[in-house]
Amino acid sequence: MRTEDRDADARAIHKVAAGDQAAMAELYDRHGRLVYSLALRILDDQADAEDIVQEVFSQAWSQAGRHDVARGSVGAWLLMMTRSRAIDRLRSRRGQVDPVPFAEGAALQLADLSPSQEAMASTAEQVARVRDALSRLPLLQRLSVELAFYEGLSHSEIAERLEQPLGTVKTRIRLALMKLREALGEGKMA
Repeated sequence: MRTEDRDADARAIHKVAAGDQAAMAELYDRHGRLVYSLALRILDDQADAEDIVQEVFSQAWSQAGRHDVARGSVGAWLLMMTRSRAIDRLRSRRGQVDPVPFAEGAALQLADLSPSQEAMASTAEQVARVRDALSRLPLLQRLSVELAFYEGLSHSEIAERLEQPLGTVKTRIRLALMKLREALGEGKMA
């Protein structure tokens, strides 16, 4: 993005924070297509992507005063909100199962998909190794990894919850994953 565009975005977001609707329209005109494209790419559904665009710009309107242009460009902020909201939408979709009608007796023909006792023992051992390796991480690295992988939070959501800068959270997660990989051995978990 050109410096002139970044400066124009910074001026516009300050005006939006003051309630200037024309400045919001300017931001929408400049970034709306990119926000929609990202949402559509993640969701693969036009209606959902359009909803995400509305949600992102609504959030930008209500939180414009919180955006710090020194921490990142307005465009990047809008795209991060888009990514987070689109992923949340995907997660909510996964929770909804479309009912599939079964023909009579079809349930009896299903294969037994339960894991074998050997597989369950192996999995329990792997879980114990992961827990042990996690317990040896520094507290903030462990918290960041647990929030990302066990609670499914995005990096932005973790940064907000821990009240830490986004870059710090990303660095902690990267360092923690490197330490876990070393502690667990690259191919030993499979």
